[in-house]
Amino acid sequence: MPSRFSTGRFTSTGPRHNAYEAVNALFDNAADRLNMDPQLRSILKTPFREVTVAVPVRMDSGKIHVYAGYRVQHNGARGPWKGGIRYHPEVDLDEVRALASLMTWKTALLDVPFGGAKGGVSCDPMNMSQIELERLTRKFTARISIVLGPQRDVPAPDMGTDGKVMSWMMDEYSSRRGYAPAVVTGKPLSLGGSKGRLAATGRGVVTIADSYYSAIGESIKGKTCAVQGYGNVGSFTAKFWSERGGKVVAITDVKGGVYNKAGLDIAALEKFFAEKRTVAGFPGAEPMNNQDLFGLEVDCLIPAALGDVITSSNANNIKAKLVVEGANHPTQPDADEDLHERGIVVIPDILANAGGVTVSYFEWTQNLTSFYWDEDKVNKELEIKMRRAFLDVHELARKEKCSYRTAAFMLAIRRVAEAEEQRGN
Repeated sequence: MPSRFSTGRFTSTGPRHNAYEAVNALFDNAADRLNMDPQLRSILKTPFREVTVAVPVRMDSGKIHVYAGYRVQHNGARGPWKGGIRYHPEVDLDEVRALASLMTWKTALLDVPFGGAKGGVSCDPMNMSQIELERLTRKFTARISIVLGPQRDVPAPDMGTDGKVMSWMMDEYSSRRGYAPAVVTGKPLSLGGSKGRLAATGRGVVTIADSYYSAIGESIKGKTCAVQGYGNVGSFTAKFWSERGGKVVAITDVKGGVYNKAGLDIAALEKFFAEKRTVAGFPGAEPMNNQDLFGLEVDCLIPAALGDVITSSNANNIKAKLVVEGANHPTQPDADEDLHERGIVVIPDILANAGGVTVSYFEWTQNLTSFYWDEDKVNKELEIKMRRAFLDVHELARKEKCSYRTAAFMLAIRRVAEAEEQRGN
């Protein structure tokens, strides 16, 4: 594929756990603090709809391979379901359930009028041709099209997918229902995409980090950070961190990593990556691997690849005072408790990486009105949304004397619960 895919081929040193159970444990912790009614709690935890489909694809060899595809719609009380489509070998129903749940809380926390969904196909896009990927996408879209729609369910890119995949999805859906650019977000500009969408998640990560430092009377300027992952999120996170005067001292990707105590030249690294498709071997830097990256003495650690990379096995190695979750669910529950007990601040994924879904909301709005914004307006509105959400979480965390993660879940759950109750049974 032509874009920077976060293939996420990082391995954790801890045991693989059930992501859906882990997310529900976070929900229960927040719901307990809210003294939530057991019946309402059950409604909010249970996915509204789960679709599992077989996706037969004729490969370039002429053989047909059948892939497993999923779309889980978790909660739609606050608006159409919204969530990415990921292509990755480890995609399974429990992972998609967990990520759909996280999207429910993320959209509520940022106060955008969506519910939460997620989808995926268990495949390896890195070992598929463009033609095979297009066939896969069109067949998968056809199989789940009955649950999609601009006012029903609006997919977006995720791990292993990009704007081109969204173009194929939009075209396949439109061939059945009429031209419908608002059925997906994260599209190319020529098909109704929004300016600023590609960089939105990384911009949001850095905006949240900057908001945290502002809240404690500091700034990113001069702060060091290490970024795990150099896909869409990691690359733009590094770029914006550097532009705000911070130093990115280490970055890793699927093929390796680099470290420079004085700070990496991010502009030069971007050019190197464009040619080599990896950060490994970047001149003027030392080799670096993922586990060593976690143990660096930096001000901020930013996991921006796969989930479950911070585990009970490596959490004690983390020396950063701040962890900002650019990836979805990168920290396992036991590790999260360890970090909190050690006084390490963790900004949770449902807040930190919500820039993408926020600008997806802007794109959807532009598609529905056929009126498009310039990039400055997109970035300004994103900044407003992200900083407002951070302040809401920051204030509640101080009031409740709890972690940012618990405060974020409390705010989000309260908003979705109110919508459910207002709509009635």
